[in-house]
Amino acid sequence: MIEGKKLIEVALPLDAINDASAYDKMPGVGAHPKGLHQWWARLPLPTARAIIFASIVDDPSTNPDFKTQEAQQAERRRLFGIVRALMQKSAHKHPEVFNEAATEIQKACNGKQPTLVDPFCGGGSIPLEGQRLGLPVKASDLNPVAVLVTTATLEIPQRFMDKSPVNLEARRQKDLVRGGWKGVKGLTEDVRYYGKWVNDEAWKRLKHHYPKAQIANGREATVIAWLWARTVKCPNPVCQSRVPLVRSFALSNKRGRDTILTPVVDRANAHPEVAFVITKGPLGENAGTITRKGGGRCIACNSPVPFEHIRAEGRAGRVGTQLLAMVAEDIRGKAFLPSSAEHAEAASNIHVGDGFDTKLPDRALSFRVQQYGMTRHRDLFTPRQLATLVTLGDLVREVRSKVEDDARKAGLDQDDAPLVKGGKGVVAYADSVVTYLTLAISRLADYNCSLTHWVPSGEQAKPLFARQAIPMVWDFAESNVFANKGITWLNEVDIIADALESIPVMNNPDSHVAQLDAASLKWTDRVLLVSTDPPYYDNIGYADLSDFFYVWERRTLADVYPDIFSTMLSPKSPELVASPYRFKGNKDEARKHFEDGFRRVFTSLKQHLDPRFPMTVYYAFKQSEEDEGGSDSPSKVDLSTGWETMLESLLSSGFEITGTWPVRASQKWRVVSRGTNALASYVVLACRPRDEESPFATRKEFVSSLRSKLPSALMRLQQTSIAPVDLAQASIGPGMAVFSRYSKVLEADGTPMTVRTALHIINQELESFLRHEEGEMDPETQFCVSWFEQYGMTQGAFGEADVLARAKDTSVDAIVRLGALTSKGGKVGLKPRAEYPTSWNPTEDARLTLWGCTQHLVKRYVEDGEAGAAELAARLGIGRSEDAKTLAYRLFDICEKKGWPEEGISYNQFVTSWSEIQKKAAGIMGTGSQKVFAVE
Repeated sequence: MIEGKKLIEVALPLDAINDASAYDKMPGVGAHPKGLHQWWARLPLPTARAIIFASIVDDPSTNPDFKTQEAQQAERRRLFGIVRALMQKSAHKHPEVFNEAATEIQKACNGKQPTLVDPFCGGGSIPLEGQRLGLPVKASDLNPVAVLVTTATLEIPQRFMDKSPVNLEARRQKDLVRGGWKGVKGLTEDVRYYGKWVNDEAWKRLKHHYPKAQIANGREATVIAWLWARTVKCPNPVCQSRVPLVRSFALSNKRGRDTILTPVVDRANAHPEVAFVITKGPLGENAGTITRKGGGRCIACNSPVPFEHIRAEGRAGRVGTQLLAMVAEDIRGKAFLPSSAEHAEAASNIHVGDGFDTKLPDRALSFRVQQYGMTRHRDLFTPRQLATLVTLGDLVREVRSKVEDDARKAGLDQDDAPLVKGGKGVVAYADSVVTYLTLAISRLADYNCSLTHWVPSGEQAKPLFARQAIPMVWDFAESNVFANKGITWLNEVDIIADALESIPVMNNPDSHVAQLDAASLKWTDRVLLVSTDPPYYDNIGYADLSDFFYVWERRTLADVYPDIFSTMLSPKSPELVASPYRFKGNKDEARKHFEDGFRRVFTSLKQHLDPRFPMTVYYAFKQSEEDEGGSDSPSKVDLSTGWETMLESLLSSGFEITGTWPVRASQKWRVVSRGTNALASYVVLACRPRDEESPFATRKEFVSSLRSKLPSALMRLQQTSIAPVDLAQASIGPGMAVFSRYSKVLEADGTPMTVRTALHIINQELESFLRHEEGEMDPETQFCVSWFEQYGMTQGAFGEADVLARAKDTSVDAIVRLGALTSKGGKVGLKPRAEYPTSWNPTEDARLTLWGCTQHLVKRYVEDGEAGAAELAARLGIGRSEDAKTLAYRLFDICEKKGWPEEGISYNQFVTSWSEIQKKAAGIMGTGSQKVFAVE
């Protein structure tokens, strides 16, 4: 019996967690806490929820009440049922599910709950889910934007739950008042009300900068967006025209109605001028004037416009803008209109003032704009955008006094008035309303800066932070924030209010958020449950990126949160990111800063962990925000510097790894994800303090122990139908559990084995395991696997095939008769899966091979989906179908090593869908098969 193990250290229902996490990352899923604010690589809420729960409840193997394997499996299925219930959509609408989970947690803790701590709270996913599961929570982050977002998520909603709104208009609605203002309904009512006041006042001040457009029959229409391009002077001294830098001339290809920009060159003056007319598609060969790699081209003279020239013009302050077209509201939908001198003038003839002049970093991770002359935060906005955001911020500050005045009129201006539980009464409430309206300004800035994209397929603007970078954007959309549709101030306010209403509120006063440096923290608590999603080495420069929002939030909230907005920009030097730019380009110094910092963090936490529970740490193998047009390439155990350094920091801090779980939170509805063997988004590490008297081990002893323990762990992973592409990552858990239980593993020369070497050895043992499984298969299948490994689906010489077949105790002719091989003209090749008969019935086949069964199953899955594969699996029976899944792991491994992604995709997706195939097959076979033909 494994003593002291928690569920996370033995088994997880990864299929349910993956599906829920992928859904959670989708846009357009309705009200969601993520709507409060952008945060990069935000951890999906279902992932955090499942990991916290599984870190607390016991695995049945720990409980003496479950003595047999059958009893343990039954109890594990019950716990999995709770996890699956926690994974359902719109979780905030199902409090009964969380009550059941909280009761299970209480039982596992014997009534003594730990305090959940997340020292890198970021977007607040982990502390929010800990609070939702009934735990006291302490969240902190060095980044002030993260602290603000988590405060708005955790603390403020609890403080003002079940309170009526302040605004007099809502209080006059007696029927609503009598019905009660449950949860944060009262607070969100005020957010919407005062947001509307801000909108109306801002419109009075700015409406002359947002003119209407003239369309057919003299009608006026509201412009939704203005489409702009940056311009530079053509480097050809004879031409000297202004070159509009445009990625694509496409305006719309939605529902097949191609609308494009067609350039027209006016050569009447000394220097040609380029204008655009709007025509119907198709786009044609000249899709735009600039590419990612080649630079641009001049429309007037067709001369190249290299990036070096564009950068030089930018640094000299000579990059201009040109209005390309306008998008207006029309009776029949969106109308695309040509540019207008009046509209160009209304957008540019604005003076914002000399303030708001904070600098962008000279160099930073994922920043590109500085080399084009955009060196200050104000350079990321057009004059009209700056003026609008500044005006909205000024008005939001005025909301504080309006809330206080309305509260006074309503008799809620006393500290003992029933507006809040504790705090500073109405002042605290007014500050909270202003906080959420400030978050709406941040949302608006993300969608309404000069680095947004116009997306023709959706006829909409794409925000700057579709990924964790500030790249250069050549043509961009400027939204009318006062329109009725599109990117508007009132829409952003509504999204904030809806997000706030999706946050669970409860009587939980034990949630605290603070701005703290995790590497310098001194904990006083003695029973901490730590779960954290720390920075990922050099993947994301959170501090530099968050300044985009910080400068706006500080302008409005500096006097509300003087501690977290005490500096002009967010703190940089203590941030645990391996950014060489902060160390004069020295990568070794950057790595040392990262590793030393995390060693201090983990060493400090280790002293205060509740010994009952493992610490869980997330590491991102693949970011959530993917570059459009990028691709995911599978790899064996990731040996990147960041991954190795994270493990090294944990182990050198005195931890041992007791489990690793790959979580697939990728946006799987995207074509790029469906067409590749995409790696898991995160790997979750379960860790416990290592025994201080742990022994040394030699390399030989480590390898021997690994060989005795790893195979059974890998078999358990395969039984959960873990994706083949994730098997290498998951094998790190049991492999590093062996390595990390020793204080040191010594090489032959007496030097300590490195984490990198240990990972290589684990990877080798994984390959040995897969090859050993191959040895248990029938001779014909062994031949096919070996031939596949050597030739793939190409042909080889008959003589080589004959020698291999004899070595496997079979013959080429026998395998040909079985339908797996073709032999003609002295050449032999595996039969392509597409040529296998669709009508194949295993009950009519006199000789079944595992190779043939696997190929038929995968073929049915590819052609007929899970239902088709399940029907065939039911005919094949439980044992042979499970063996086919095992072979699919081996075949995927071969494809991965050989660089055959197209062939590997089928095996990977087949195994990934295995749990659903099993369920459907069990239904076909009858209820009697349900227990044995179902995933744990």
